[in-house]
Amino acid sequence: MATDSLILEAGDARLRVSPSAGGRIASLVVAGHELLITDGVAPISWGCYPMVPFAGRIRDGRFRFDGRDIQLARNLPPNAIHGTVFDRPWTVSAPDTLAIDLGPAWPFAGRVEQRFDLKPEGLEVTLSLEADEPMPGALGWHPWFRRVLTGTSDEPLTPSAQAELRFDAAQMYVRDAAGLPTGELVPPRQGPWDDCFTRVMGAPRLTWPGTMTLEIDSECDHWVIYDEPSGSICVEPQTAPPDFPSIAPRTIEPGAPLHAVMRWRWWPGELSDEAVGKDTARV
Repeated sequence: MATDSLILEAGDARLRVSPSAGGRIASLVVAGHELLITDGVAPISWGCYPMVPFAGRIRDGRFRFDGRDIQLARNLPPNAIHGTVFDRPWTVSAPDTLAIDLGPAWPFAGRVEQRFDLKPEGLEVTLSLEADEPMPGALGWHPWFRRVLTGTSDEPLTPSAQAELRFDAAQMYVRDAAGLPTGELVPPRQGPWDDCFTRVMGAPRLTWPGTMTLEIDSECDHWVIYDEPSGSICVEPQTAPPDFPSIAPRTIEPGAPLHAVMRWRWWPGELSDEAVGKDTARV
């Protein structure tokens, strides 16, 4: 089924997914505010896109698997980055579901399915990777959230205060001079960050004071946070760290798909931890 956009609406939330632009969430408007960066100079720099079959960078695009030396295309030289499906067109297989194969840039056969479930109070997105042969594999998402909410291009609103990130983790990967993780884990340093973390404590949360609170939840055991000074903040759940085939190998077997779920919940204004934990009224 070919289509330019998959549109879902629930309450005052409107989700637009672009199959042609790598199966990404191209827009999410909640209570009149666009939450995502909706355009960019490159496919890696906007929306919220799936990262499959690896998330983050693969050093020099090279790794070794099952006795084979693998060389990937270096789509962010000198490295490969963010998998093989975020810049290729997906197929709409159901009103809420997209699918794609892993493509010629990945030397192993497999397929991916992505499903969206939008409700007035939140969004749940599911990714599944099915391998046709043993392969290294990881899943993740890369959302680019707006640091300041300003309504939409069609209906601008008074700009919000800058987003505040609440994030707490027990461990952070050490990065080398090339910016890639070495595999060593240490207690997190003070932000701002462009780093990968594990043993995350509590769901990360973005608050635009006085406007909206957004919680990002997932069973993924790795998170990349980008909150260096810019117009955006990235909070990325993923099942493995960058360069995982070399520093944290994981094999996906035929008949045993890898699954990941990402959940976003939103509320008006600012909430305490106690309020977020209750079924309070949401945006």
